[in-house]
This record gives sequence, C-alpha cells and structure tokens, in this order.
Amino acid sequence: MIMRVFVAGGTGVVGRRLVPQLVARGHQVTATTTSPTKLGLLGQLGADAIVMDGLDAVSIGEAVAKARPDAIVHQMTAIAPAHAGKIDFKHIDRWFAITNRLRTEGTDHLLAAAEATGVSHVVAQSYASWNGIRRGGWVKTEEDPLDPEEGTAAHPVMEAIRYLEDMVVKADGAVLRYGGLYGPGATDDQVELVRKRQFPLVGGGTGYLSWVHLDDAATATVLAVEQRRRVCSTSSTTNRPRPASGCLTWLSAQGRSHRSGSPSGWPGCWRGKRR
Repeated sequence: MIMRVFVAGGTGVVGRRLVPQLVARGHQVTATTTSPTKLGLLGQLGADAIVMDGLDAVSIGEAVAKARPDAIVHQMTAIAPAHAGKIDFKHIDRWFAITNRLRTEGTDHLLAAAEATGVSHVVAQSYASWNGIRRGGWVKTEEDPLDPEEGTAAHPVMEAIRYLEDMVVKADGAVLRYGGLYGPGATDDQVELVRKRQFPLVGGGTGYLSWVHLDDAATATVLAVEQRRRVCSTSSTTNRPRPASGCLTWLSAQGRSHRSGSPSGWPGCWRGKRR
C-alpha cells in the first residue's frame, strides 16, 4: 500500500537514512527541516521538503495540513552542535534542553495536528541504550519501564522520553526505542571526545550498552509505518550489546566503517560514578 508519509525531522541522522528507504518503497514523503539551506538535501533524498518549527503549533499544523499524510513519523531532536552546542554528558539536562521540549511540546503539537487532519498513525523515536530499569534481569523487553534516573542530571531527559512514549501509545501510535545510534555522522562528536580523553567511563566500564546502526533504525521505522501497529518496542537494537569499555575502543576507530570491528589500543576517558 502506497502511503503519504510525513517525516518530522528529515535532516537528522536517522531522517537522512529513513527518507530514501520510504521513497524506495514507493511512498510519497514530505520531510521537514528547521533550516531553508537544507531544503535541497531533502529534495535530493526524494522528499517534498518543507521548513517547520517543531516547537510552534501553528507551523506544525500548517505543515501537516499541507502534506495530508496517512502517517506521521516523529524524528525531531536537537542534539547536533548547531542546535545544542558541544556534547556535554556532565550536564545532559542542559545539552538536551531543546530535545526535551521537542519530545514533550513537539509531540503534543504533532499529535494535535494528526487529530486535526485525520491522521490515524504516528510513529515516534524513543531511546533505550543504557537507561533500562535497574531491577530484574539485565535483558529488557517493551514491557520493562525505563529508569527515571531520579536525582541526576539525566532525569529531565528520561521524563521527556517517558512523556513521549505515553502520549504516542495512548494515541494508538508506535514508539521505537532505538539503541545508541552508530553510522555516518551519528558518533562523530563522541569519537572526538575519545580522542581528547574526555569520554565518560562510569565505574569500571562494565555496564552494557545496546546499539543500532542508522540503516537498521530506519528499516525498523519503515516497518512500523507500514504495519500500522500500536507498540512500544525495544527491538530496534543490535542483538550484541557491548560493555562500555569495549565501546570506547570501537569508537576510537578512525577511517573505518562504523560497522567494522574494534581496532587495537585503548582510548582515553574520564571516570565517573553513578549516584
């Protein structure tokens, strides 16, 4: 079935892989960007491009009404340096401040626009790499809640994710809990921290992280759009999670595909502890 798909956040690292996959499947795609300079990029990817402010209800409402989509995909974040400044794990609440608003206010605006235009299916990006609830077994499913990280700088980030998941699922939409994203453009800022010996390593680095390649995240999203199922899924991760210490070695690879194996050597990091 050919669908009209509205991708909110089409120029992000996932959006740039998702749009071509949707187009290749025959769907008619409208994709958004916050910058007029990126309209050409979306056109090259095969989408009808539109500038939209993800925190402005009127802007979202007009964009969705113009596109007349059958499904909406929420890929809006503001983690890139152009929006959030330098990567800052120590003050993640500040670093993710705009993204938190996009996951709360932006989600509300998209769902309101969907209701106003009769869009019956919404798919949204969530996150589950290191933030699984710390009780029970270490393998988590979609039935397991995420850790609210109360009392830490990450708490506002987790609250925004929880809000997005609750609202989208209540609207009979689908939420995909991506693992940590890797692939072209996804980990460049983290690699730079490793090179500068500034990447945070908590405790002994024995905590496990779940990862997903950008292309696999995009493919899972296409399936969620086409299958139109109501779900909060953790399936968009690799089946081979890595301990944090191993990920650092992996991130230090230079001039290789991010799908490749880990090089030799041990990158620098600063050590932290969980509160």
